[in-house]
Amino acid sequence: MTVCAYLALGSNLGDRAQNLRRAIQRLNEQPGIRVLRVSSVYETDPFGYVEQDAFLNMVIAVETEQTPDQLLETALSVERELGRVRTVRWGPRTIDIDLLLYGTSRVSQDNLMIPHPGLSERAFVLVPLRDVWEGGVLPEHNQTIDHYLSLLVEDHKGVREWGAINWEIESGPSES
Repeated sequence: MTVCAYLALGSNLGDRAQNLRRAIQRLNEQPGIRVLRVSSVYETDPFGYVEQDAFLNMVIAVETEQTPDQLLETALSVERELGRVRTVRWGPRTIDIDLLLYGTSRVSQDNLMIPHPGLSERAFVLVPLRDVWEGGVLPEHNQTIDHYLSLLVEDHKGVREWGAINWEIESGPSES
């Protein structure tokens, strides 16, 4: 059985666009995962630990046969492969991959919460999610993405459209 899942990707170390591109490519190469849609890329101010460079953030929609636990482990494996080192919470990173939504499933485990905690409170996730979302209201939230964005008007100042990444080829980003 296949499920549509949504993953948030972010990078603020090294070649940020290349880090995002490589993460999408690696995810798409994994058994039981196929990238369906890719959002625009947004440059965003750091969240939490703010003494760091700006992030490039985006969201991808994938079709997957993997379970939520398997998809999380795949994401963590791709992070490790691309040089992610976990030192400071919300700190600088080559790549960050978060599992936001997995169909309409709700998961509550020590290592995995779906929908992702804070999803409805973070413009840097909601704005790119809106680009690829096809589901009306968010599962477990019973509201649309636009509803939550309307509550976060001030946070939109830190989310700037940066461009797009064609992850299927090795060319550079296209600025908008």
